[in-house]
Amino acid sequence: MAFTYKPLWKLLIDKGMTKKSLMNLTGISKSTMDKMYREEYVALSVIDRICEKLQCNISDVISYERKK
Repeated sequence: MAFTYKPLWKLLIDKGMTKKSLMNLTGISKSTMDKMYREEYVALSVIDRICEKLQCNISDVISYERKK
């Protein structure tokens, strides 16, 4: 996969948040969080919810990594 959620995991650390607290804040299901952890695709509406609740940009949540 070319997209990664590494920026989100770093943002959570910087904000002192856990994945569980992100789930509670945004209403994201555990299965969606698991998909993100495995770097699988999730709906753009999920990314939008995260950006809205954390007051951040999409680049703070997801990034593109070229395949080698």
